Amino acid sequence: MATIRLDTSKQLKSIKPLHAGGQPPVTSAAKDTYFHYLTEAGIPYSRLHDVSGSFGGGKYVDIPNIFRDFDADVNDPASYDFTFTDLLIKQLVEAGVEPYYRLGVTIENAARVKAYYAHPPRDYDKWAQICEHIIRHYTEGWADGYHHKIAYWEIWNEPDNGRQMWSGSFENYYRLYDVTAKHLKKCFGDKIKVGGFASCGFYGVAGGNDPFNMKPEHYQRYLDFFHGFMAYVKEQSSPIDFFSWHSYAPTMNTIRMDKWVAEQLDTYGYGHIESHLNEWNPFQEEAGNGHHAAEVASTLLALQNGRADMTCIYDMRIDGPDYSAFFDAKTKLPHQTYYTFVAFNTLYKLGTQVECVSDTDGVFAIAATDGKKNALMLSNISGTNQALSIEGVDLTEARVSYIDDHRMLSWAPNARELKNNSVVLIEW
Repeated sequence: MATIRLDTSKQLKSIKPLHAGGQPPVTSAAKDTYFHYLTEAGIPYSRLHDVSGSFGGGKYVDIPNIFRDFDADVNDPASYDFTFTDLLIKQLVEAGVEPYYRLGVTIENAARVKAYYAHPPRDYDKWAQICEHIIRHYTEGWADGYHHKIAYWEIWNEPDNGRQMWSGSFENYYRLYDVTAKHLKKCFGDKIKVGGFASCGFYGVAGGNDPFNMKPEHYQRYLDFFHGFMAYVKEQSSPIDFFSWHSYAPTMNTIRMDKWVAEQLDTYGYGHIESHLNEWNPFQEEAGNGHHAAEVASTLLALQNGRADMTCIYDMRIDGPDYSAFFDAKTKLPHQTYYTFVAFNTLYKLGTQVECVSDTDGVFAIAATDGKKNALMLSNISGTNQALSIEGVDLTEARVSYIDDHRMLSWAPNARELKNNSVVLIEW
């Protein structure tokens, strides 16, 4: 039996924006047909990376798609092509989702054949100035631009990956980060937050268990890159508002990474900065069943009590099954995992986490209140069905909704059993 003890009178902290996502559901026609699902799930942020497929679809977000000729005049608005990225960001803003902008390039999965853009810029200072003008366009109105609220600006993605994302040396990236972060902070100060480096992840300290079957030397490379980066930014006094990292591991391994990142940031003197798990998706090949939904929900609930300040699932695409966390590839309709985000948003809207403890390993629980209404979200990846005892809630007065292989946040008559690989939302 799993016993949940909660006390809505004991308020702990705010519910964190852990239900953010990666690229939004862009269509080939560039229409916002599916963006209403983001609004309805209360998605707070959308990280703009790998948007619209290979090479950013040739149109979106990436520096080579916006500043197409690196020899052009960095100060001339005519040097920039903002067209499709303007449209995308407008669609996000209208959907109530704040963009989280990755400055860099999309992964080049066929880099073994030829890499086009995953190289260090020829001129780091000019690259930083290009980033400056992109920010000015979207936040200060430069070049017939906008005054959008976009707080987070991430410098590159997974440079520790190697040739698919970065053909240069470790030190090449460290310098690019330093030059760009200093320039952007000089230009914008605390109006924006800069960070990186979107680490591939720390499987080597979390017992491995990655879906890519990487060799131990890859694990070590990621660790070496991290330690080199942290030492470099400390030595150079590089600005850094957030550190970003990734995990495609099961929940328990991701919890270990989250704890390790927290310990390392403290060790290097950066315990005050934000930690962003801005790519994650355990068992992504299973998206659309109860197990995937339960794993995702478990990660969300666990990290509410962890170090991460934000998480962005990878991702919210509509155009294919690979890594699509929200939508069925054939029907284009949301599946179980999407509804875990709807459930978590119920907690987020209530605002304040209250004391809530599960006594069973693999059963995760978080409760929230706004002072009048309350909600409890549960997930079970323990491996067995659990009889459920909830102390402090009169279930006869509560609304109970289930997510499992067959139900998508559907009403259920009671909450006396928490089946394995299921998620439950209780509201009263």
